Amino acid sequence: MRFTLPRDLYHGKGSLEELKNLKGKKAIVVVGGGSMKRFGFLGKVEEYLKEAGMEVQLFEGVEPDPSVDTVMKGAEAMRQFQPDWIVAIGGGSPIDAAKAMWAFYEYPETTFEDLITPFNFPTLRQKAHFCAIPSTSGTATEVTAFSVITDYKKGIKYPLADFNITPDVAIVDPALAETMPKKLTAHTGMDAMTHAIEAYVSTLHCDYTDPLALHAIEMIHADLKKSYDGDMEARDRMHNAQCLAGMAFSNALLGIVHSMAHKTGAAYTGGHIVHGCANAMYLPKVIKYNSKNPEAAERYAQIARFIHLNGSTTEELVDALIAELKAMNASLDIPSCIRDYEGGIIDEKEFMEKLPQVATLAISDACTGSNPRQPSQEDMEKLLKACYYDLEIDF
Repeated sequence: MRFTLPRDLYHGKGSLEELKNLKGKKAIVVVGGGSMKRFGFLGKVEEYLKEAGMEVQLFEGVEPDPSVDTVMKGAEAMRQFQPDWIVAIGGGSPIDAAKAMWAFYEYPETTFEDLITPFNFPTLRQKAHFCAIPSTSGTATEVTAFSVITDYKKGIKYPLADFNITPDVAIVDPALAETMPKKLTAHTGMDAMTHAIEAYVSTLHCDYTDPLALHAIEMIHADLKKSYDGDMEARDRMHNAQCLAGMAFSNALLGIVHSMAHKTGAAYTGGHIVHGCANAMYLPKVIKYNSKNPEAAERYAQIARFIHLNGSTTEELVDALIAELKAMNASLDIPSCIRDYEGGIIDEKEFMEKLPQVATLAISDACTGSNPRQPSQEDMEKLLKACYYDLEIDF
């Protein structure tokens, strides 16, 4: 088994200044739509990198749920500029996009199809090192071996997985997370909770990942609602909690909550289902489904005990955990099912027409292999229907 993290992780307020200490000649900064510029963080990044003696170029405008096209444009910009540092700042999208750009920058002949196979990347760091600076408290992409890229032509989100794309340096400065709007705080927070819970019950969990997952669950349970309500000390702690959850899942991998979220995210014409919100809606259903596996049930019960939920049997504790997560969702204004998402933008008829195909794609997702219960096609279709209509799981 393997346990991989960034070589250096700087955390705490003001840690962004560590950029001054990077050694190199040229840095390309990959960033999203503009909030980092508006709040002054992008300017600071440029200033600190220049203080480090580097020539700096920006690649701006990475969209939410970054596309293969954006990745290819960024890689081309890198090939023109020839940076020895790639610095990605913002939410999961610009950091994920920059990870994929990195591979195409160093290996122009590689195709996107080559990278879809998990743990099939070429050896990176031939031309550049990678620094990730998250502004949201959820994806933890700053410490993970994952990147999610969307192929809009196929309507499929692909999780790319390889320890090669674990960043060299992560800067977890909570000042950036304090700028998140409420809805983003809720969605990213439940994304982090899903990471920690799925990592704890994953078939690849181990002594190195378990304490990280449990501590993250405890912190998120204590602080997410406070963070959502505007408590900035809780917001700062959430930035650490999501990072710990990322350390756990990058090494223990995930499960079918993420498989379903990846494959429903961009599948429907009505609009996207935001990743963290999808995870929040699907997690209670998947816990009930997975709890038919006695080993998984016991691990869910351990989580429930750890956060002081009541129950005298394993089954009672599993149900208490499910009820607590549903209550958390409700307190964060997250809907209980896809039908209610954003006022019903996901059409029922389209959902049912696409159900078999989406179920097949979810089963083949990179996250399914480490789920504690392997779903059949029929199981996955039933699960997705349960997530659409908010049905009970009894199979």
